[in-house]
Amino acid sequence: MLGLQYWMVPIFSGCVWLAMLLGMLLWWAVEKHELHLTPMADDQYIAYISDIGAHELQPLFISLGTLAVVTFDAVFIAERWLRHLHRLPANTTNLERWLWVLSSIFALVGAIGLIILTCANDVDHLQTHDVCLAIFIAGYIISAIFICWEYQRLEVQYRQYRVLLISFWIKFIFIVVEAGLAIAFGVLNDRSMWNAGAIVEWTIAFIFTFYVWSFAIDFIPAVRHGQFVSEETVLDMAEEGQNRMGNGVQDGRITNF
Repeated sequence: MLGLQYWMVPIFSGCVWLAMLLGMLLWWAVEKHELHLTPMADDQYIAYISDIGAHELQPLFISLGTLAVVTFDAVFIAERWLRHLHRLPANTTNLERWLWVLSSIFALVGAIGLIILTCANDVDHLQTHDVCLAIFIAGYIISAIFICWEYQRLEVQYRQYRVLLISFWIKFIFIVVEAGLAIAFGVLNDRSMWNAGAIVEWTIAFIFTFYVWSFAIDFIPAVRHGQFVSEETVLDMAEEGQNRMGNGVQDGRITNF
């Protein structure tokens, strides 16, 4: 049951994030009955997420955005705890532990960036809002890079657990796609192509939902309540067992081990 609860945390976080996006989008498209919002440009007919979040829905933007990233960052702590208990494949080197630390730090930076940008709307605090938006996107992309690096090293030690390889490739694809979209987003905004920029921003946000959900895969092995050991540990245990068996034979008896 405990494993199921951990597994549900990223699902809950992703659902909160998705509910926030859909609520804001539907409010603008259906409830507001007005395509043009402040501070949209005269020739802009697709609103940025922040354009919508700067008005009546700012409390929803702040509350659901904060809840989503706080619960998502809690996933990093939960994952580390389960690795410590060997209910998930445990880190075997200091480098792997530092990679987790760095991924968690940059996830926290990304969360702080999002929380501040939801509070500093793009009507009254445009410069602060844009800086925090960049921090949010960059923070989680860099965090994903360190996660991929950690999972790649874990997969070498735990080749029998294919979930590590699957999770690695999902997060790697997220890095490539989101980094490419983030660059396109910056270029489009720099060229004042607001409608295309808004489409890219919405795309980045929706893809982030699936990235959050991908962490549910990482918790699946914890449901089994098994103890995870690396291939290197298995080989060392087998070698030790053979040595003890050999010593027992030399003594004229078989030693239990």
